[in-house]
Amino acid sequence: MDRRFLFVLGSSRRDGNTETLARAAADQLPAGVGQQWIDLAAHPLPDFEDLRHDSDHVRPTEGDVALLLDATLAATDIVIVSPLYWYSVSAHVKRYLDYWSGWLRTPGLDFKATLADRTLWGVTALAHEESEVADPLIGTLRNSAAYMGMRFGGVLLGNGSKPGDVLKDTDALARAKSFFAQEAPLARFPYEAAQPPRPTATR
Repeated sequence: MDRRFLFVLGSSRRDGNTETLARAAADQLPAGVGQQWIDLAAHPLPDFEDLRHDSDHVRPTEGDVALLLDATLAATDIVIVSPLYWYSVSAHVKRYLDYWSGWLRTPGLDFKATLADRTLWGVTALAHEESEVADPLIGTLRNSAAYMGMRFGGVLLGNGSKPGDVLKDTDALARAKSFFAQEAPLARFPYEAAQPPRPTATR
């Protein structure tokens, strides 16, 4: 399957620092790699309705929900492009991830099996100098990837508040050059990573 990147833009403003950083990283992708960019502010999803104990979800056939679903299923690499809002992903992104819960329970989609072994990435800009404040956002994406059986390429962090600030973050721009070229390991929950390896049988 040829690589195809879906960039899910979760900012509440256009051309912000996070999108600027994501585009700097995307510029390094080979010419033959497909890219689709979807701005969640321009394609707003309605509030998610949890039906798991009442009835099955029905596959959408039109509108923004169908657009996001089809793009998600077609992507080999999904990039969550979200500024750090209150130390986690934006409301737009959280709603998009909530829809994954419904798609998991939509007959005929095989959503989890389809996304298994594909790769989830993140890009975010934060105003803090201390990168540790982005740990909740990173955890949200890493744990989501682990639940889905996906690979996790990590989160590209940049510093900035006013639009254009991230262009002054030379370290972030340097990391962007090779961000998507790195190997993405299979995602693991923190408690799995903390477990010691199982002993091997000896003769």
